[in-house]
Amino acid sequence: MAKTPKPLPELSWLQPRLRISRAISLFSFFALALLILLWNLFFADLNGARPWGILLFALTPLALLTPGMLAGHPRASAWLCFVVNGYFIAGVLAVTGAKTTFFDWALLCLSLALFCSALMYTRWRFQYDRKLAGE
Repeated sequence: MAKTPKPLPELSWLQPRLRISRAISLFSFFALALLILLWNLFFADLNGARPWGILLFALTPLALLTPGMLAGHPRASAWLCFVVNGYFIAGVLAVTGAKTTFFDWALLCLSLALFCSALMYTRWRFQYDRKLAGE
């Protein structure tokens, strides 16, 4: 017995959700990059390490996904969901540490918002594209 596929939502239902989830994911994406940049340049105690080396390591994954995020490609958002888990784990570890700062909480909240919004954008964008194709 074959399962009947679940019907796709209407385009009028998907369009505002796509705009909102993309706006939140872009805001969270750039806010996370800016937070990492400012923290490591001005506030972090790097114990003698070069800040540019730390920034290169911390921002390279986001930099690789920037063109796809700006273009609104759903696959870039899907990959971002994998990448942002590293920042989320760093935020959780920092928040549960002995000395918690604003940066730790901001990293945790921004990475969580970015994950959720990018995930929903990916889901709704693929549904939107399938609906446009006549499915």
